Amino acid sequence: MAIEKGRLRDYGLQSERLLWPTKGPGVFEQEVEAMERAVGLTTLEKAVAWAQTKSMWPDTFGLACCAIEMMSIVSSRYDIARFGMEAFRSSPRQADLLIVSGRVVHKMAAPLRQVYDQMLEPKWVIAMGACASSGGMFNNYTTLQGVDKIVAVDVHVPGCPPRPEALMEGIVRLHEKVMAGVPPAYELRGVAS
Repeated sequence: MAIEKGRLRDYGLQSERLLWPTKGPGVFEQEVEAMERAVGLTTLEKAVAWAQTKSMWPDTFGLACCAIEMMSIVSSRYDIARFGMEAFRSSPRQADLLIVSGRVVHKMAAPLRQVYDQMLEPKWVIAMGACASSGGMFNNYTTLQGVDKIVAVDVHVPGCPPRPEALMEGIVRLHEKVMAGVPPAYELRGVAS
């Protein structure tokens, strides 16, 4: 059974097709897509993107209450093994997805950046929860107001704390970005040094 790949609009990406909604794929594009589905042809970029989404190894950076919710996604109820992500790595050199869950204080910013720098490329970051995304309710001098100030974040998962289903949704959104060919956030925005 072939899996239908959605249009870029379905992934929330801006494109020419989104700006011109009545224009569909051209005849040549339709023929190529039909041939790819029938014969099973693909490009190297699509094959690499598929392989990257099926073998992301997360590195956990659990700092507060969100970490409890993150730990539950490996249980049988949520089972992220079906995404090929059952192996949480404790070494950043073996991981390519950093899940920052919880509030990051300024003392923890340097170790977080060190872990991020030690990860091999391509690497992705999910900021899990309100505290990791924006500092949450801790608007004071000790708490970093969003981890995107020190690492490039690909997906923000909202909530305080977000449910495991929300983190799973964030992981699915990240996989869709990779499959659509969107480069990691550090290539798009760069990272503060």
